[in-house]
Amino acid sequence: MRHILRRREIVADTWRYLGETVEPGGALVVPFAELRGARERWWSWTGRLGVRLSPANRVPDIADDLPRLDLVAVEFPSTGEGRGYSQARLLRERFRFRGELRAVGAGVRQDQAFLLARSGFDSLEHPEQKELAALRQGLMRYDVGYQPGAALVELRRQRFFAPDAARAAAAAEAARGIPSADT
Repeated sequence: MRHILRRREIVADTWRYLGETVEPGGALVVPFAELRGARERWWSWTGRLGVRLSPANRVPDIADDLPRLDLVAVEFPSTGEGRGYSQARLLRERFRFRGELRAVGAGVRQDQAFLLARSGFDSLEHPEQKELAALRQGLMRYDVGYQPGAALVELRRQRFFAPDAARAAAAAEAARGIPSADT
């Protein structure tokens, strides 16, 4: 059974990809080309439906299908491939997709886990199951976001929203013996 990292928890994946054994009415992820090629067939699917986007697929091309979709899996075939970040931001911000957004592929790495979550991904899947613990560590590496991002990552505080961030930072520096700019 495949496992994924969903919101900092390693859980069993209930979704199946096209070609895997799926029970009637089960949760199924189909490739973008398959969804576009047989739209009526997939819209009549009785279970939950998801789509898998490759970096070359355009998000606006599935805009009309988003109300039917419960999951969008975005491929990261390598660490140098960054178009999935843009796809995630478009899905969350422009198209207001509120279903599960999953990063998949060999390019989903520990050092990118926090940034993936900040871009709107709420689950991560790696082909090597042993990497899930490392991905989880990557999500927990940082607890402050300096730039606005998706609200899906739970941070202790975000500097741009903290009401007394400057005073709190000065107090922390003073506690460490760092003189303030005012002295």
